Amino acid sequence: MQHNCTRYLIFFQYLGTKYSGVMKIPAHQPVEGVQNHIENAVRRLKPLNEVSLYISSRTDTGVHALCNSAHLDIQRKDDKPPFTGKVLTDALNLYLKKEPISTMNPDNVILEYGRAIREEKSIDGITRITRAYRVSNEFHARHSAISRTYVYRLATGLSSYSDMPITEKDLCWALRDTKLDISAMEEASAVLTGTHDFSTFQARGSDPKNPVKTMERVQVQPGLSFSQCHFNRDIEYWELSFKCRSYLYKQVRRMTGALVAVGQGKLSVRQMQKLLDARDSLAYPQNMCAPACGLYLTKVEYNDSDLLSYTPDDTDIRS
Repeated sequence: MQHNCTRYLIFFQYLGTKYSGVMKIPAHQPVEGVQNHIENAVRRLKPLNEVSLYISSRTDTGVHALCNSAHLDIQRKDDKPPFTGKVLTDALNLYLKKEPISTMNPDNVILEYGRAIREEKSIDGITRITRAYRVSNEFHARHSAISRTYVYRLATGLSSYSDMPITEKDLCWALRDTKLDISAMEEASAVLTGTHDFSTFQARGSDPKNPVKTMERVQVQPGLSFSQCHFNRDIEYWELSFKCRSYLYKQVRRMTGALVAVGQGKLSVRQMQKLLDARDSLAYPQNMCAPACGLYLTKVEYNDSDLLSYTPDDTDIRS
């Protein structure tokens, strides 16, 4: 830790459809990660130290977050006091309002002296900082987290994809000609609840240090949508909620796919138990994994003691 360096915990949200995922990727790639954009915003604050964001929860392309988190260090000049949480939140959001798009699509390519170059465009910010806290120098956003909650959104009652309102595009899994057996899904959810070896539900080829996880919650409940009241009342929305300290790679999407298969009658509760007991990712049926678009990281929790250094009544320092 450098002299006069302050560590912050930030919470942020984003729409995953516009990114390669939350993690940083090389700048020359056509679609960047959420981390790229946040770090660029931090650099606009002109810190003395090299900017590096440590993200608590990895999400893939197409997965959204209402609440992800990360920690970072900011070193200001000796005569500059640390930013308060509110000032840091407001400043980063100011720089995140417009985010660059760099692609080689024909619509974004221009010719200069006969040479094709990328045209830099911008879009309204789809990443937003919601809160910032000053934390101790020993705090780590990933290791200090005590739980992470994901919610997966489903839409049923559609006869065709044109029935799906545009406001829900890429924001839920649209299941055509499907009526879910919710009771069977609830019974299958109970199978997944508790402490188990979830090797079957990890992505093939991944190698976790410990496949044993404790699922504090696996729950099926009715969902809501603005369009349900104003566009198509026949569409039913459902939410699958998962709470655990950490997960295997693609575990939530694979559990979701299996639960939906139970609801569709393609998989029985007994077969769900057999999948869990197999402890083998190769036992998981092909093409059953749920798509990324319906998945949301909704909460990352920490012990209150980790946030005690934050003082909301700090002087509002804008220098």
